[in-house]
Amino acid sequence: MKLIIQIPCLNEAETLPTTLAALPRQLRGIDVLEILVIDDGSVDGTSDVARSCGVQHIVRFPSHQGLARAFSAGIDTALKLGADIIVNTDADNQYPGHEICRLIEPILREEAEMVIGDRQVSQLGQFSGTKKLLQKIGSWVVRRFSNTDIPDAPSGFRAFSRRAALQLNVISDFSYTLETIIQAGKNQIAVSHVPIKTNAVTRESRLFSSTWNYIKHSAATILRIYAMYEPLRVFFLIGGFIFLAGILLGLRFLYFYFNNNGAGHVQSLILAAVLMIIGFQTFMIGLLADLLAANRKLIERLLFRVKDLQLNENGKPMDTVRDLVKVLELRK
Repeated sequence: MKLIIQIPCLNEAETLPTTLAALPRQLRGIDVLEILVIDDGSVDGTSDVARSCGVQHIVRFPSHQGLARAFSAGIDTALKLGADIIVNTDADNQYPGHEICRLIEPILREEAEMVIGDRQVSQLGQFSGTKKLLQKIGSWVVRRFSNTDIPDAPSGFRAFSRRAALQLNVISDFSYTLETIIQAGKNQIAVSHVPIKTNAVTRESRLFSSTWNYIKHSAATILRIYAMYEPLRVFFLIGGFIFLAGILLGLRFLYFYFNNNGAGHVQSLILAAVLMIIGFQTFMIGLLADLLAANRKLIERLLFRVKDLQLNENGKPMDTVRDLVKVLELRK
């Protein structure tokens, strides 16, 4: 059983050594434990620091790509390195390294395929009341949209089985935390959570410039991903409101018409017709989007099988199509 701990980094030369020193070197149930650092275009020598600290694998972007792309690159690299379990943690030492053993336990017991560390935000003194409230509301929305019971959706401390990692396809350029939970819920990936402790805050978050910026990007991410998996429900809801507004305006016109005052309310009739047409068109867009969503699910399944087949028994990527064809023939 091979475990890879991946750490996305952006200018973390100062905090990375502390984070690496706290990581475990051996874990029960794990035969091989390796560390992977994804340097997201750092300019402070983060990669050199990681190398001097004995990190086995380093992926470096020549320019800043964002947390979501760094996370995806780490998952892809870890899979190619033959990881059976992948743990994602932050470079600012927010998450104690000794908590990794508890984080992977549900996966080792085959009770879950994706486990998220619950920081128990309500008990954190470093979080303001506003931040706690926003975290609570955001996690509740994600639970409703993903059909999971994750209490701390924004937590970046999480573990994935190989099968779960193969099924994740991060689209957002902002963050992976909310998107992967919704994807997991919609793809019937077994998701669990464990309570964890956190270390003292070493710096402010670099993911967003303000609370409003975070809310805006998070809301857009949640809506986009949910619409990808439930387009019929989303478009029918939008179209329903528009169509209902048209009906109400039409009833308003009929009220005045039958009270001999319809001549002065023709605008209501015209607007009612326009809204009803737009609402009906939105319904049709929803039906089309639902058909596209069905095709997307088939593509995701195909992509999962291709990724799985591209890795041989040792976890090394196949170099040629001929190798892939051989495996396909052996599995017939």
